[in-house]
Amino acid sequence: MLWQTEQGKRVVEQVSGHEIISHEPATGDEVWRGKVGDVDEIVARARRAWPAWAALPLTNRIEMVRRFANEVRKESDKLATMIARETGKPMWEARAEVETVVNKVEISVRAYADRTGQKKLDGALQGTAAVRHKPHGVLAVLGPYNFPAHLPNGHIVPALIAGNVVVFKPSEKAPATGELLVQCFHRAGLSAAVLQVLIGGPAEGQALVGHDGVDGVLFTGSAHTGIAINRKLAANPGKMVALEMGGNNPIVVWDTPKIDDAAAIVVQSAFTSAGQRCTAARRLIVKSSMYDALIGEVKRLADRLIVGAPFDEPSPFMGPVIDNRTADGLTESFVYLLSNGGKVIKNMVRLRENLPFLSPAIIDVTDMAERPDVELFGPLLQVVRVDDFDEAIAEANATRFGLSASLVGGTPQDYNRFWANIRAGVVNWNRPTNGASSAAPFGGIGLSGNHRPSAYYAADYCAYPVASTELDQPRATIGVGLRSD
Repeated sequence: MLWQTEQGKRVVEQVSGHEIISHEPATGDEVWRGKVGDVDEIVARARRAWPAWAALPLTNRIEMVRRFANEVRKESDKLATMIARETGKPMWEARAEVETVVNKVEISVRAYADRTGQKKLDGALQGTAAVRHKPHGVLAVLGPYNFPAHLPNGHIVPALIAGNVVVFKPSEKAPATGELLVQCFHRAGLSAAVLQVLIGGPAEGQALVGHDGVDGVLFTGSAHTGIAINRKLAANPGKMVALEMGGNNPIVVWDTPKIDDAAAIVVQSAFTSAGQRCTAARRLIVKSSMYDALIGEVKRLADRLIVGAPFDEPSPFMGPVIDNRTADGLTESFVYLLSNGGKVIKNMVRLRENLPFLSPAIIDVTDMAERPDVELFGPLLQVVRVDDFDEAIAEANATRFGLSASLVGGTPQDYNRFWANIRAGVVNWNRPTNGASSAAPFGGIGLSGNHRPSAYYAADYCAYPVASTELDQPRATIGVGLRSD
């Protein structure tokens, strides 16, 4: 199968079903090509490798992932350059992603000890009550394209520490980064069978998810794909499923004299990574009395943002979106909002012919009769005016998603009400909706996740608890209900 595209369009091609080719969003140049993997062969190899890996002492597994962190440090420039080329994000942001990959190791070590530590209680004559944790077995990790190293790494490292083996399928839009990440593990001494990369498209992803040899699926990506995975595995409760999906995230701006700071937080929330973060603010909900001052400053700041290629000088704030298909869809969505009652604050413009560079866009949708509850994954911010705080909370909750939400301004009492009533797994005050810490749980509700938060809580779904009562020697009597001898 070959998807034909015009010259310069960012594409991922499957050639005759046997090869994946990745191109740079910013230039259209080819980055990488590789053969599609054999799902059955890779899973069989993983199953053979699991018993020996799980039997290793925990200290050995921790030492292995620490050596991986050192390999990433050595390859940091190479990995950051690949991330920037393959995703289009600015080099400063790609370097920050590599740093999070390294930092994730020690965070995961602490999290495993904290979340899955052994416990023993002395029951005197009843023996000892113990709680320990076991790995699931073979875990499939399905990664996204927006953070092609950091987000899958957030599953892989905790899974390996817990004693699982991993089959990692990177996004077909960022396979080169995924392959390079796995090579760092192998150079650290990890067996090539304990962590394998599966190159492929949707067909390989579906086969991996449904494979009888896979004990769990750790997914990061769109709600559409996550729901499909959930539906496919609904009749198989024995398979661990952790879904981290997207969001239609609100940022609410209320009473504050610090308009410049509030505007900067809004712009950071909406347009960092060209809006290609699951935690990006999609909806700005603003008090009517603050509307003119805030929106004026948000637009002025958005007008100043530099949009460019990863290695441009001066460094851009944001790069292109991932491909022309995505850029076309966002442009069409902007036109739809405009045609159905939206009012332009800042137009969405295609900045370079045949390449997916978009200007940040802002549109007031207050007067729309029906606002689509979808995740528009790009630099498109919708604005809604409200008159009171209850209305702001209700508007923020008017979504099937529930990942991230922020309140900017307001009093401590306002934030307490906001925190208590908002439906989201990440709730911030006077901070952006994005930029969550790996040292805290990360996940959402509704269409944003299935109550399996990742980051610090990834240890919870990488091992399962086993309760035991134990005595050194058998000791038992039956004291009731026996006939006399």
